[in-house]
Amino acid sequence: MIESIRNFFDKKLAKDAEDDTPSAELSKIDLTCAALLIEVMNSDHELDEREHGEVLAVLKQSYSIADDDLEELAKLAKAEAREATSLYEFTRLINDSYDPQQKIGLIENMWRIAFSDERLDKYEDHLIRKVSELIYVSHSDFIKTKLKVRNALPD
Repeated sequence: MIESIRNFFDKKLAKDAEDDTPSAELSKIDLTCAALLIEVMNSDHELDEREHGEVLAVLKQSYSIADDDLEELAKLAKAEAREATSLYEFTRLINDSYDPQQKIGLIENMWRIAFSDERLDKYEDHLIRKVSELIYVSHSDFIKTKLKVRNALPD
């Protein structure tokens, strides 16, 4: 699946390079974060509509991704089988571009996706833990964001 998202990024970034209007701007870092959020959604191998809706809400709220692009990313996430690959190139870009608070914000958004179906799967937890380690988010911040999101869930 990451390969399909990567192809989507390449296509969007190539299109954006030709169009220099502000509305055409779709940054590589935003797309990288979108890919990681979609990976969380797919990591439990169950596509839940609540997770899908939360991915769209987080992408719309947190990143500069147009509605048309949101739907295309969501379709990729539903249509493609999960494919094992390295997260290094995504996390490298985050490490190069994000400050510590932005990294914590990304981890918090990943937890939002994981908890949106009111059930934390071990694969979701593992993926978020791995990304957290790769982008150098401290274990205490990893736990704080997990608890913050979990405690915000309705009873």
